[in-house]
Amino acid sequence: MSAPAYLVVEMNITDMERYKQYMAQAPACVKAFGGEYIVRGGKHETLEGDWQPHRVALLRFPSYEQAKAFYDDGPYKEVRKLRLGTTEYFNMVLVEGVAPPV
Repeated sequence: MSAPAYLVVEMNITDMERYKQYMAQAPACVKAFGGEYIVRGGKHETLEGDWQPHRVALLRFPSYEQAKAFYDDGPYKEVRKLRLGTTEYFNMVLVEGVAPPV
């Protein structure tokens, strides 16, 4: 069994009304590639360091390859255009998780 992969996203939304269009369509794209939201906004606090994200999202995919396909090849390429001009910043990192024990 392959290791899951995670997309870690931090953003600062500056136009929530327009961003809601993106939020309405992104989940179907995530699901189409086997992904799921683990975190999508919500309460958070910095426990160590100086990272002060405004909003955090965390998505899990069955594999690194599926997460890359979600981002590069699927309908998400069009959907992500909906968030253009709606955030001060939108940072996304893909990281491979730990494989389940054999």
